[in-house]
Amino acid sequence: MYAWLWRKLPGRPRTRALTAVVLLAAVVAVLWYVVFPLLEPAVTLDEVTVEK
Repeated sequence: MYAWLWRKLPGRPRTRALTAVVLLAAVVAVLWYVVFPLLEPAVTLDEVTVEK
């Protein structure tokens, strides 16, 4: 998968690396600001019950 992505990116190796970093940052931003807030109501991590 990574080799396929590397071949599809344009430019020389330095440009490819920079493009890959920018794409990774974009994916992380979309997950952080769009996907995770949509999933947060369904995943209740703060409701913890402790029994003694």
